[in-house]
Amino acid sequence: MKVGFIGLGNMGMPMSKNLLESGYEVVGYDINETSLLAFEQAGGKRARDLADIVLASELIFTSLPSSEAVENVYLGEKGVFASAPSSILFVDTSTVAPELVMRIGQAAEEKGLSFLAAPVSGGVVGAENRTLTFMVGGPKKLLESVSDHLMTLGSHVFHISESYDSGINAKLINNLLIGFYTAGVAEALALAKKSDLNLDFLFNVLNVSYGQSRIYERNYKSFMATGNYEPGFALKLLNKDLRFAMDLAKERGVKLPISEALVELYADAERAGLGEKDMAVLFERIGEQTISFKAEGVAKR
Repeated sequence: MKVGFIGLGNMGMPMSKNLLESGYEVVGYDINETSLLAFEQAGGKRARDLADIVLASELIFTSLPSSEAVENVYLGEKGVFASAPSSILFVDTSTVAPELVMRIGQAAEEKGLSFLAAPVSGGVVGAENRTLTFMVGGPKKLLESVSDHLMTLGSHVFHISESYDSGINAKLINNLLIGFYTAGVAEALALAKKSDLNLDFLFNVLNVSYGQSRIYERNYKSFMATGNYEPGFALKLLNKDLRFAMDLAKERGVKLPISEALVELYADAERAGLGEKDMAVLFERIGEQTISFKAEGVAKR
């Protein structure tokens, strides 16, 4: 099958490479020249523009970092919907505003096109290891026609509902929980460190206790223990998703007081210049605030 892939970033690149390794012909497009060169070196063919990728593909995936990028790619004057034939199925794996995927889905129906909103969970590691979870909103019959291709990229595919925004809503709830877990691990281990506990030993203890979680294991083992915060999931992207979740809560009339404080915690870390680092860097930010807090206490005395 001829597959198009728009967005060859941290998630799109490993996903497109996995398609190539599985024998698909893949045409890629990205605004970043370095990404395009890496994609070509992996065996992919670059598209000149969005119209070019539409001509060359039967199935097109998008993996983009923002609502603005997704809107431009799908609904822009030179976007893919402007020239796409009805034979192409579009699958957006980005995490964007729910109202946007509803507009894209409705535009697809008006133009006689096929579209699924299928955000993924699993991060870069999941993209590399083909263990992603797809949360799909849109017509079930379309998902049935593409599920085998999704399973080439992941290990779980869930049809949330026929509503285009349902997969996004599920993903935002997932990421709200990730935000809680990440903050909880960061604060708990900051306290543990100040209590002179060995963090490696503590991990072994808590890993067989109720304090165990996949986020604890991921954040501590892959980032906090090494002090290397090269992003698997950048803090700024989690912050974006948390804001979308709060917008969803407001729209649904649900008051989330703890989540409101959580969003401000991540916003503070992003303002401090940590947005490009992995979300686990929140541990370092809390450590910095602990030092500042202690210094303020000494000054007041």
